Amino acid sequence: MEKEVWRFIDSGNCSPAFNMALDEALLEWHSEGHFPPTIRFYGWNPPTLSIGYFQKVEKEIDMDAVKKYGLGFVRRPTGGRGVLHDKELTYSVIVSEAHPAMPQTVTEAYRVISQGILEGFRFLGLDAYFAVPKTEEEKADLKNPRSAVCFDAPSWYELVVEGRKVAGSAQTRQKGVILQHGSILLDLDEEMLFSLFKYPNERVKERLRQNFKNKAVAINELTDRKVTIDEAKEAFFKGFEKGLNIQLERYELTDDERLYVQQLARNKYETDEWNFKR
Repeated sequence: MEKEVWRFIDSGNCSPAFNMALDEALLEWHSEGHFPPTIRFYGWNPPTLSIGYFQKVEKEIDMDAVKKYGLGFVRRPTGGRGVLHDKELTYSVIVSEAHPAMPQTVTEAYRVISQGILEGFRFLGLDAYFAVPKTEEEKADLKNPRSAVCFDAPSWYELVVEGRKVAGSAQTRQKGVILQHGSILLDLDEEMLFSLFKYPNERVKERLRQNFKNKAVAINELTDRKVTIDEAKEAFFKGFEKGLNIQLERYELTDDERLYVQQLARNKYETDEWNFKR
């Protein structure tokens, strides 16, 4: 049987605002029928702290530290917690809620989409598997996370290797379309990450940091050799094709499409009204 063809966009390293605007634009174009289902890979210039749609900047984020490190800053249209986008491969998947392969529930759709990431890790030689919270305490933690840091705890169907989280994802559904995007860590500057959030005191910060070490890990801590970004792209490209049983066709944005994304970035994702509104 012939495989369904999805679009593939590698947009390279873009500004934080452009990255979020392009994900939103792809969702919009897909909902209007102008675009088929799409998988996108991207990076960040400069390295960026992104926060979830519902997070409160004043309460949770140390903006002085964000400025000190010269990081970009943007609020995502998806939920979840703070993510430091630095040495990573970021992906997004845009597909209709009505797509025959997509389950109705958010949790199950996560599992289906994340199968592509799971296969990508396997192409890199890593034994990844899905985390499913078992105890009542673990389930309660998902509803009421203790930390503002995204990689602090695996959620339903989050990907883990050797018991530690290796990819963090978030999902939104708008206009009948699923947008799931997430981070696949190659390396992690833990000190920088933990300096970007506010804590009640140093003791709490240190406890969360120690906790984090036991719960999250970057790819290059798990391999004998350094995995490059190009190797990661190749592995996860093949992973999505295999995991979703699709064929990916490379696509470049037209000038008009790029202009639209730039305007959306400027009018929405670069504004203080969007980024600091909560």
